[in-house]
Amino acid sequence: MDRMFRVLAFWTGIFAALFYTGEFIGMSVLFLAQTIFFLGVGFLNLSERLYMYIFGGYLTVFMVGFTYYATFILEPGFGH
Repeated sequence: MDRMFRVLAFWTGIFAALFYTGEFIGMSVLFLAQTIFFLGVGFLNLSERLYMYIFGGYLTVFMVGFTYYATFILEPGFGH
């Protein structure tokens, strides 16, 4: 399971680089923070159960943040 967190760190790092290339600096910093988090957790050598709890907590925080953003912050517009 620790390898999967390193794989997540790799892919979030790729996305951070792509967002930086596309001049989305805020999104790039967000994905860089996720990369550091996943890389740090990937080298902790924890139990499988604890890795699953950490990942479940990460998904919960993501869904709460995404729902808040989509409900209260996002201004939909398709013609811009």
